Amino acid sequence: MKRLLPSALLVLALPLVAAPAALTAPAAAPDPYVAPAEVAPVPIALLIDVGSGQTLFAKEPDRRFVPASITKVMTLYVAFELIARHQLDPHARLRMSEGAWKAWAHVGSTMFLDREHDVTVDELLLGIANVSANDGCVVLAEGAAGSVANWVALMNAEARRLGMADSHFGTPNGWMDEGETYVSARDLATLATAMLTRHPDLYHRYIGHETMSWNGITQHNHDPILGKIEGADGIKTGFTNQAGYGFLGSASRGGRRLIMVVAGADKPKDRAKAAAALIDWGFAAFDSRPLFGAGTTVASAGVQGGEARSVPLVTPVAYSAASAKGTREPVRLRIVYEGPLEAPILKGAPVANLEIRVGNQPAHRLPLVAGADVPRAHFFTRLLNGLAGLVS
Repeated sequence: MKRLLPSALLVLALPLVAAPAALTAPAAAPDPYVAPAEVAPVPIALLIDVGSGQTLFAKEPDRRFVPASITKVMTLYVAFELIARHQLDPHARLRMSEGAWKAWAHVGSTMFLDREHDVTVDELLLGIANVSANDGCVVLAEGAAGSVANWVALMNAEARRLGMADSHFGTPNGWMDEGETYVSARDLATLATAMLTRHPDLYHRYIGHETMSWNGITQHNHDPILGKIEGADGIKTGFTNQAGYGFLGSASRGGRRLIMVVAGADKPKDRAKAAAALIDWGFAAFDSRPLFGAGTTVASAGVQGGEARSVPLVTPVAYSAASAKGTREPVRLRIVYEGPLEAPILKGAPVANLEIRVGNQPAHRLPLVAGADVPRAHFFTRLLNGLAGLVS
């Protein structure tokens, strides 16, 4: 039976960098325990510090709601996973099927796909991410998975793999489906974090463009903070009469990234104001202290049945700890995994977690990935490793 193997507990009392003396008193930092007033009209809101996994603000984070077009973030994530596995070629050319044309031509947000022109997977992903192309989602689903039903099955499989316990998907684009599609703010933050940490290059390639053109038609992105808030670069809005106005967004400043969710707003201006205020407040009210840079080996884990007896545990992105501005709370770290790990192990595969606890705040876990391939050992290598284990 596998058991939990925690590493030794590391306690870090990380000092903040002292600011230079000022001639005049600086403005007081925002209260880290009181969110801005603009968030009050929004029934669901969540703010996450990606580098630490810490929740900076939460309002009904586990309440299930209809995501509308925010559903498309899972479609993008599935595509990113398939691209990373070399199972989907961004240069592959697809064409809208007759069934997709009849059901989705000019329905809701669209790329204006037609039956006469091929479209690349690359163009579809740009259209889905930036102009919320309902037709693009269906063409991608049929072309990459054979059918919409097969694609939706992939979406739900990835949701389960990520631990999105309060989410289910019934469509690739979030079109109304009598409540079969639902999510929670916490699950959306989990999804966005996975997208950013597992596929940063694809995230920056496809998400956060202010315009998108296809077949001579240029459309604008309706992201409420893109180009308006410092560091904002996505991710996806959603609206239906049933869902109201929602937004899954992110911004990065000085190497620090925040993810936020607002949902159920009655008006688009309420969504925009809440999103902007929440992001600005998160950067202003909390300090971030670096822990490990991207690609840092923080420990190693034992491997059973492999050519090597251990594998390095590496940070996929930079990790940090967030605390209320001006405080000096201690940071405790612990490495946790179910072990021993079993070969074969692929480099870059998530194999452990780094648990971060700041002061008396709840602990948060972030993934650590394998720093090397560990093939399954041949019989004699396994025998030698077993003998070495007996005398070590």
